[in-house]
Amino acid sequence: MRKEIPPHGVFHTAVCAERRRLPYGRGRAYADSHALPAGKRSGMERNMTVLVTGVRGQLGYDVVRELEKRGIKAVGVDVQEMDITDAASVDRVIREVSPDAVIHCAAYTAVDAAEENQELCRKVNVDGPRNIARVCRDLGIKMIQISTDYVFDGSGSRPWEPGDACGPKSVYGQTKYEGELAVQELLEQYFIVRIAWAFGINGKNFVKTMLNLAKTHDTIRVVNDQFGSPTYTYDLARLLADMVVTDKYGVYHATNEGDCSWYEFACAIFEEAGVKVNVIPVTSEEYGAPANRPANSRMSKEKLTENGFERLPHWRDALHRYVAELKAAGI
Repeated sequence: MRKEIPPHGVFHTAVCAERRRLPYGRGRAYADSHALPAGKRSGMERNMTVLVTGVRGQLGYDVVRELEKRGIKAVGVDVQEMDITDAASVDRVIREVSPDAVIHCAAYTAVDAAEENQELCRKVNVDGPRNIARVCRDLGIKMIQISTDYVFDGSGSRPWEPGDACGPKSVYGQTKYEGELAVQELLEQYFIVRIAWAFGINGKNFVKTMLNLAKTHDTIRVVNDQFGSPTYTYDLARLLADMVVTDKYGVYHATNEGDCSWYEFACAIFEEAGVKVNVIPVTSEEYGAPANRPANSRMSKEKLTENGFERLPHWRDALHRYVAELKAAGI
């Protein structure tokens, strides 16, 4: 049986990339270097409270776990606890929690469905961050807004810089860009962190989809003309936890190091999992997805280095650890 796979389904993945390759084996050392003993944490970190939206999603789930490991009080909410499209709900919850920062991970991420559900997508991706930013402004709270490579038009081949002009080509990308603008217009104490091709232990993602399809299909067709970088939410959560205790505000790109095509990513997934399946590369035109996707989602992460932040390990290192985590969890 044959299956064609788009680069994105109803789950969110985003992309970026850096040609600078790092040793695959640095991931464990990276993880250990962030696990500081309680006695060595700053007073700010020990006494801090952070509100995290989208806690039932991949990134929000890992962010809450990481903050808690560091002794930071993390309050995770999802639509059941705080409807980000409802300004009154956002105002009430944030005032009740009275956090020092908000890490906004929740988003409408069904890329193809967004083309037919523009109103809902805009409410979540534009009104949502605007509602949060407005309360953060009124209360003097810092905010981290998670964004995406889809804000770029995907032209060229060089990595996109944080300050490059945006030119989204899809409803999803346009709404995420407008969400960025809403935060920038209302706040001075903000971080905008663009990510890509996310995968984590909680929720749906490309890695899980590939492994599940391999159970029922002997041939899988995957797009091979879109390039970017995967992002392990476990690694990203560590960066966001590093970032939220600082005042180094601005727009950043954050994915695991290295770049690949979706086809190359799929082949690596099966290699790491020890699964044999025939993976056939196809063009974006051959696949014909409803939403336009960037051909070049490579994003420069030099700004992280310039501001003293630890960059994420290579994506192959991250994938190796993630597949091991899936096996250990029996997923």
